[in-house]
Amino acid sequence: MAPRAKKATDGLQVRLVRSLIGSKQDQIATAAALGLKKVGDVSVQPNNAATKGKIDKIIHLVEVTEA
Repeated sequence: MAPRAKKATDGLQVRLVRSLIGSKQDQIATAAALGLKKVGDVSVQPNNAATKGKIDKIIHLVEVTEA
């Protein structure tokens, strides 16, 4: 059976819009786990519960759209 083609709605685009300076260490680690290091960085992540939990932890620092 052929692998399923990914749809545009299968992912979330996460953009870091606020600086990590002054953030708690665990929030900085969460941003790094999402592939975000500096303001303006964009990462596409799978749309699942683990990713949503990470986003919830740093929602005040990021902007999320469907990829």
